Amino acid sequence: MNPTHDATPNVNTLPQTAAGTLHRKLVLGRRGNILSDWFARIIPHGASLLDVGCGSGQIAALLHSKRPDISVRGIDVLPRTETYIPVDLFDGAHIPFAAMGFDVVLLSDVLHHTSDPEVLLREATRVARYGVLIKDHYRKGIAARARLRFMDWVGNARFGVSLPYNYWTEAQWQAAWTELGLHPERLVTKLGLYPAPFDWIFGAQLHFVGLLRQADRQG
Repeated sequence: MNPTHDATPNVNTLPQTAAGTLHRKLVLGRRGNILSDWFARIIPHGASLLDVGCGSGQIAALLHSKRPDISVRGIDVLPRTETYIPVDLFDGAHIPFAAMGFDVVLLSDVLHHTSDPEVLLREATRVARYGVLIKDHYRKGIAARARLRFMDWVGNARFGVSLPYNYWTEAQWQAAWTELGLHPERLVTKLGLYPAPFDWIFGAQLHFVGLLRQADRQG
């Protein structure tokens, strides 16, 4: 794959379904800006960042525009003809970089698309020198799974993204972090991703951003 910089993907080729159009107008731009804001607040100064499952790299590019002191690179399982950052292909399970090859490894809404999130989380922990930055979901609250499945389908089905709908509870996340020797240095659960009243349905209790550290990699 030959990544290009400052490219603008042709969104007009996306299926013009009602759900897709609404999602694009109300969610995508806002979500990217809000997530990149949160990431910009959390990532340490001068860090090298690997965005795993980055897609086109749009959020990483937004992040870099807000934090030009960091460097960004991405990997993904699906090839893209145009990307906003340098993107390499990988197999979805094995990150093709050396141990502690990047300061921060970002997994933004990626792990719930895998059949076994702990496999990729373990790889991210291996590659991260400083910490693993995760944006994902808690399966928490009334009809949480149904709400998460709907969001996932609207946001990803038209792109051919794998949808195993593998959402973990808060207890499952904590158990996985403990197993890998990780602890939250920063954990945010109120992100404000959607405008009201949508945030009351699709935001509350379902999302988190966390920076996870290993005790032996403090610094």
